[in-house]
Amino acid sequence: MTFSPTKAIVTGSNSGIGQATAVALAEAGFDVGITWHSGKDGAEATAELVRKAGRKAVIAQLDTSDAPACGDVIDHLAEQLGGVDVFVNNAGMNKPQHFLDTDFDTWRQILSSNLDGAFVCMQRAARRMVNAGKGGRIIAVTSVHQEQPRVGSSAYDSSKHGLGGLIRTMALELADKGITANAVLPGEIFTDMNDAEGADPYRVHRPGVPVGRPGHPREIADVITFLASPASAYVNGASWAVDGGMLQMGPQAGSHLTDDEWRKG
Repeated sequence: MTFSPTKAIVTGSNSGIGQATAVALAEAGFDVGITWHSGKDGAEATAELVRKAGRKAVIAQLDTSDAPACGDVIDHLAEQLGGVDVFVNNAGMNKPQHFLDTDFDTWRQILSSNLDGAFVCMQRAARRMVNAGKGGRIIAVTSVHQEQPRVGSSAYDSSKHGLGGLIRTMALELADKGITANAVLPGEIFTDMNDAEGADPYRVHRPGVPVGRPGHPREIADVITFLASPASAYVNGASWAVDGGMLQMGPQAGSHLTDDEWRKG
């Protein structure tokens, strides 16, 4: 099957990794569907950047906690774009709390936003790809905490573990239809979720990250763009950590070490 993608939807693309991904895909030749939850101005800014790259941009509000209705937004964007070849599930949330302090409503809100909504949206996109018969790429932005936990993130960690498992099962079930499914696992990336939107990660020292610094959203977007391309045809069911080597340290240590003594062995 020849895969020639030109239409992508990126959820949570009003800022951070989502915005960088939408722009990177536009620069790679994609028309892009953009979603926002509470940052419409950011979504409009993303759309302008996509249009500056010479591609079509369409925008819609998306609340992934409103499942299954959130799937209708994906169908709407796909109709406006004339289809969907690549779907990037980037929308998500976190409310850090220790396990004993996490109330059930918070637990359900995070699981609903990060996992239930992701299931619905990816399923809607996948069904369209199957019906179109041209193959496709589904990419979920999870976290290094898909693989290793972090104190104070029981609900978030659980949602990302679940999302990673879902992607692996999708990879098995969709491959014979020319659709691959992969996960991208960011480490510490300078975004608004990490209270660092607009800051320069190249000027910040992180002793616990082997490359010595946080990541830039574009560094995640570039990996996603590869996974969205025909060149990634044999990558399926994979979990790509893009974290400067932090998982090798354990993400708790990687983000909390305060000096470089560990480098001495």
